[in-house]
Amino acid sequence: MGDAREADGKEEVSDEAEEDVMAYLGAFPAKVKMVEDAAEETLLLWAFQDPVRAKQNSFVSQGSLQLKLDACGQQLHIMQAPSSVNTLGVTGGVMWDSGVVLAKLLEYAADTHGLQLRGKKCVELGAGCGLTGCVAALLGANVTMTDMEDRLRLLQKNVDENSYSLSKAGRASVRELTWGDKPEREIVNPLPDFVVASDVIYNEKVVPELLQTLRELTSPNTTVLLSGELRNDAVLECFFKLALEDFLIGRVLEADLHPDFCSPRVATYVLVKKPESRLVDDNPWTRREPQRV
Repeated sequence: MGDAREADGKEEVSDEAEEDVMAYLGAFPAKVKMVEDAAEETLLLWAFQDPVRAKQNSFVSQGSLQLKLDACGQQLHIMQAPSSVNTLGVTGGVMWDSGVVLAKLLEYAADTHGLQLRGKKCVELGAGCGLTGCVAALLGANVTMTDMEDRLRLLQKNVDENSYSLSKAGRASVRELTWGDKPEREIVNPLPDFVVASDVIYNEKVVPELLQTLRELTSPNTTVLLSGELRNDAVLECFFKLALEDFLIGRVLEADLHPDFCSPRVATYVLVKKPESRLVDDNPWTRREPQRV
């Protein structure tokens, strides 16, 4: 007699889903579904969310010069560079749904679950237009928005455009940071309480550099929030496989996302560095020589 699961592939997926491990990770105030296997998580995303059939750009208009978004009692004005969409490898000149989903998650989690950002140090990676960092600042965080040198002009413009609103609760600044390069001392000393990023997992070639930067920016006390467009299952699986070596990862459930700003095309994750992460010992400030016995 064979295993009953073998009778139906869908039943097998459903049975595995029922065994989900839920836990709190870092400072995120709701339980997340723990990711234990890269291939399984990717399979579940594409099986249950069916991102291919979902509408693209539900919350943004990439052809417009400006996105207006209400957040934290303010209206943010986010400038875009629509012409950059046609430039290969450049995604940061316009907004994507994942950025809006993450930004509104911060607001929703603060309002409904008590996420505390006030006075916290927050770094945004691959900030692009800077929406997520702006919302974090509205919630009281001291935010450093980072991106490559050629993206900083637009990013700084958006910080300046919204400076009055941002300064009411927190602070926002802009710095250059290319993944894989050594971060400036001001970014890592002290290490941030939060790292946020949206739409940064888009190419297998950049995954190692992204993870190197995440490891350098984090300790086990840092909470990382990532959201991304579900475009390529192979790229996402590659990210999970490498990230699980050093981070605990949990997927934010749809019930904990902002009810008006969630999409089957977007997934959001919480990451926390494992205490025994192999690259903690590569940091010259924390490395200890092995004891002789």
